[in-house]
Order: sequence, then structure tokens, then C-alpha cells
Amino acid sequence: MRLVSFLAALAMLLVAAPALAQSPVIDASVESPGKVLSASVAIGPEGRASYSVSRNGKAVIAPSLLGFLFTDAPQFARDLEIANVTRSTFDESWTQPWGEWRTIRNHYNEMRVTLREVNKLKRSIAVVFRVYDNGIGFRYEFPDQPNLKTANIAEELTQFAVAESATAWWSPAFESNREEQLYNKTPIAEIGTAQTPLTLKTASGLYVAIHEAALVDYSGMNVAKVQGGLLKAVLTPSSSGPKVSRAAPFPTPWRVLLITPDAPSLYMANSLILNLNEPNKLGDVSWVKPMKYVGIWWGMHLDTQSWSSGPKHGATTANVMKMIDFAADNGFKGVLVEGWNVGWDGDWFANGWTFSFTQPYPDYDIKKLTDYARSKGVVIIGHNETSANIAHYEDQMRAAFDLYQKLGITAVKTGYVSDAGGVQWRAPDGSIRYEWHEGQVMARHHLLVVTEAAKRRITIDAHEPIKDTGLRRTYPNWVSREGQRGMEYNAWGVPKNPPKWESELVFTRMLGGPFDFTPGVLSLKGRGDTDILSTIAKQLALYVVIYSPIQMAADLPENYAKYPAAFQFIKDVAVDWDDTRVLNGEVGEYATIVRKAKGSEDWFLGSVGDDTARAFDVSLDFLSPGKTYTAQIYRDGDDADYRTDKRHSIVIETRKVKKGDVLTIRLAPGGGQAIRFKAGR
Repeated sequence: MRLVSFLAALAMLLVAAPALAQSPVIDASVESPGKVLSASVAIGPEGRASYSVSRNGKAVIAPSLLGFLFTDAPQFARDLEIANVTRSTFDESWTQPWGEWRTIRNHYNEMRVTLREVNKLKRSIAVVFRVYDNGIGFRYEFPDQPNLKTANIAEELTQFAVAESATAWWSPAFESNREEQLYNKTPIAEIGTAQTPLTLKTASGLYVAIHEAALVDYSGMNVAKVQGGLLKAVLTPSSSGPKVSRAAPFPTPWRVLLITPDAPSLYMANSLILNLNEPNKLGDVSWVKPMKYVGIWWGMHLDTQSWSSGPKHGATTANVMKMIDFAADNGFKGVLVEGWNVGWDGDWFANGWTFSFTQPYPDYDIKKLTDYARSKGVVIIGHNETSANIAHYEDQMRAAFDLYQKLGITAVKTGYVSDAGGVQWRAPDGSIRYEWHEGQVMARHHLLVVTEAAKRRITIDAHEPIKDTGLRRTYPNWVSREGQRGMEYNAWGVPKNPPKWESELVFTRMLGGPFDFTPGVLSLKGRGDTDILSTIAKQLALYVVIYSPIQMAADLPENYAKYPAAFQFIKDVAVDWDDTRVLNGEVGEYATIVRKAKGSEDWFLGSVGDDTARAFDVSLDFLSPGKTYTAQIYRDGDDADYRTDKRHSIVIETRKVKKGDVLTIRLAPGGGQAIRFKAGR
């Protein structure tokens, strides 16, 4: 009996030997430079690899699986070993050509873990971690190897096992309006499939945001609930079968976890996403000019003008000349013109085959207007609405950019209006396929647009875009984009943007990067004389709170004439910054941000709230010592309320202030406050 037992035990050991052999004790962990965060990789049951993340010794991300499913090869998920671990440290500071901060420090500790299959194909994939004090980025790197020459990826198996219960702010993925969905606020266990950035507040008060960086030639990542606090990556689909197809060697985008003790620090951590992108590839980008602009735009959303030709056509020579004069008279450097080109008549939505990107309507003299704008110190901002027909757009794009360069059109707003999954793409066999806005096809397309534009010194502002993952560092002519509900929803949206909207955006969408939100509708009126759920002071505050290096004064000139005192702030506010600080905030409740104008001692403050009146003190410690500033204050009137006809109530006042003073900020329901701190000589 003992012999039988011994032989049985021996047989079990022999069967288990490969699994035991694949799990040597290897230290695969790394701490951040300040020893705040740490990441580790381990091999668990069935030879599965997982990572975990801790903050000050407390688990933030519990063991979470790593790996891939392929469409034409076995999965890379089991029977793995840690074949090698290397570590390094990096610390530099770099200067942005434009941005929220003039200088950004990039300081991290890196760990590279090579995962290798013990048996079968013996494939290997490296997982690289960069660990900062306020977040972590990790990505997979596929080496060139005999058994994985091309990766046809069906799905990533990346997980995010949030260790604590948490509240989540999440926007649904795969809905018809692309990224333009309101946020849900739910327990983490009630997340469906969410877009990123996804923001969490844990039971202990920690803030965690899940996003990605450097989305290049890959499918965009969404996040879906598995169960409880366990989330998993879900790549955007493709009509071609694999969600991603890449020849090795290549890296994936970075999977990003911002981890901070409070909401203001979460916003400040978004520079980490820039740091995970490659440095500027364009060389001299002094031709990229941040600016404020006006345009032939809001009237279309109000339905008082049309994109199409006819009696309501907005983009006429006469209308645009008036707008150029308005821009020049008020210090705006750009005039956006939508509806200038042939193709808007008839059924253009999700179609796009009739658009010409070089032929204007007969009532739009493009040469006369670009010349006139130049004589006034203004540039025309071109508009290329593609209806997400990238097959048709790519056929014309280079010729269009050549024309714009010749005319002096230095900026182009692109558009991809169609329902989700409606992108028309020409496959290599010549057939038209239908793709998603955040699939691999569109990741390739957007970089093609940006790089072709850069060759002609043209900047790009993409609407209905692929998400922002920090590529503006690598391609600084990609100045802004949409990617959530902007001001246009206040014209015709059902429902309109709620009063809490902008204070949600600060800690969700804005973690990704600039948003061409198009603020400044001082009339507070949408289509059909409907009310916008805002005060007039809040419209001013948005120029500081919602960052973009290009900012639109979106309202009609005649409405600015009605509110000249409030309009003054829009004329004065900067668009490019040396420094940014978040003074306070909670997701969906309120946010107060100050920014220092580039090359100036002037600071600007913007504060926005929700539907509740509130007051709080802010210290002016950000001001330079030894200087006296004039605070030009634009605040909600004492009777201001977005729900009443007092939404226009505003108090404009000045006072002298200095570093260390304390100001009380009062926000009306649906309100805001804007301040310019003008430095004395």
C-alpha cells in the first residue's frame, strides 16, 4: 500500500513538474521614485501571469491577469514563466511648445518583465511598467520571433481588479453617438462597458482613473465589468476579424492608471499621459499658433443658417467678411467657416460621397476671403466634414491640404459625423468596409491626416474623433479635438448638458487632453429660444476650466454686442499657459482651476459648479511674491440662478490682491466665476 501511495505521489509530482518549473521565485516588482506606488508581476495557478499595484503598501489593483487571444494562433495566457526582469530609472524635464504647463518633469522607474511560454510555441512578450508617484503606465511589447511574426489579436486579456469598492463615473461605449454620452455615476459593480477615461473614487477616498496613452496603429481600449470590482479591457471591433493586426516587433499603447489622494491631484496627473508618448517628431513647430477664434457655426446649430446652399446658407462671402471684421476688431486670430464647400446639399449624414474639399459653393469666394483675412491679421480655419467616409476623404486630402497651404489656411477642423460603426473605409481589396471611430483603421487614419497636414504646416482640430491619448506631444499640430458633448448639445440636445456637466468633464474627459468645447454663448439660448442650463458667469469660467489651445467665442456677434462687459473677459483670457493648478474640486460637483498666461505674470481663474449654490475660500498663494495684482472679477449675481430669468445676473468688480490673500468664491445654481489677475508693474 505504501508503495502504491509513493508511486501515485511520484506520478503527481511528474505531472506537476512543468507547472512548478515555470514559477521560479523571481523578484518582479518596482517602486515609484518617491516610493508611493509599486507594481509587481507574478505567475499564479495554471502558469497565468498577473500584475498588481499598491499605494503606500495598500493594494489598489489586486492581482489582475495579463495576456492575449489571437484569431489565428493559440492564446498567450497559460503556461508562462518570468524569463527575465530588468529595471531602469529615468528623469528629465521637457518643454512644451504649447500646453497647460510650460515644462513637464518625466520621472519614473521602469521594469521590463519578459513572459515566456514554457511549452508549446515558446513565444515571449515583454510587459513594461513605468511607475510614477501619481500613476502607472504599462504596455506589452511583441518581439520578432518565429512563432509570432504577425499578431492578429482577437482580444486583450488585460484586467483591472480594483481592490476596494468604489464609485464610478463612466460613459457607455459602443453607443450610436460615439463618445458623446452623458456620464453614469454608479457603484463599480454596476459598470457596463465604459469608454476611457473611466474615473473611480474608492471607499477610502482614493481617486483612480483608467485610460491609455500613445494609441498608435492599434484598437482603442474600453473597459467592461466582469464581476464586483473586476474590470477587463475590451478592444474596439474591426470589420476585418482581428481587432488588431500588426507585424512584429511592435508595442501596444500604454494602459494607464492615474492614482491620487484627491480629485484635484487626479487632474494634475494627466501630464503622465503626455510623458508616456514619444517626443516631438515634427521638429520646428513654431508655426503652431494657439488662438481664439469665431466662426460661421452657431447659427447652423440654431437653425437660423444652413450648411447647405440656399437662402439660409451661412458660408457666403458677405457673411464671412463680416465675421473677419468682427474677429479683427476684437483681437481674435481665426474665423472658422463651415458649409463652404460643395457637398452639403441632400443626404450628407454618414454618407460623404458628394463632398469636395477643394471646390467652394458659388457664393463663397475662397481666394478673396483668405486674402482679406490675411490683410486683417486673421486666418481662415478650414472645415473638412467627412461624414466618416475616410475612403473618399483620403482620396482628396492631400490635394485639399495643398490648396489650403497655397491660400494661407493654416488650420483645419475635421469632422467624422456618423453613427458608431459607420466609418467607411476602403480595404486593400478595394471594397468598402464599415469600421468604428476608435478602431485600428481610425488610429491609422488620424495620424495620416495629422502627418500630411504637418508637411504643409497645418494644424488639426478633430471632431467626432478618436480619443485623446497624449499624441499631441509627438505631433504638436494636433491641437485639439472634441470627443464628448460640447456646447452644440446646448443648442439642440435632448437633454441639454446638465449643470454638473463641466465639473464632471474636468475629472473624466479632460484627463485625456484638450477639448474644443466651444464655450462663450452669452445669450444662454439654444434652438427654438430654449434656455441653456448655465449662468453667464459660468460661460466665462469655461475658458479657463475646459482647456484647449484654441478657444472659440461661439455666440453670434450680435449677442456679444448685448453683453459687452462680460465679453471683455473672453477678449482678455489667454489660451496658452506656463502653469496650471487645480485649487479644489469634486467630480460632478465643482472645480476651480487657475492658469498662468504664457510669457506673462497674469493669472486667470475659472470656477464651475453644479445645480447647487455653494461658497468656498481660495488662497491666492499661486501669485508671484512682491507683486500687486488687480483682480478683475466676473461673478454670479446674488440672485443668479440657471433655472430663472436671472441666469444673466452678473457682478463685475475689481480689487487689489497679492500672494497669500484669500478670496471667497460664490457659485449660483448652475453658476461659475471667472477672474483675471492682472499683474501690476
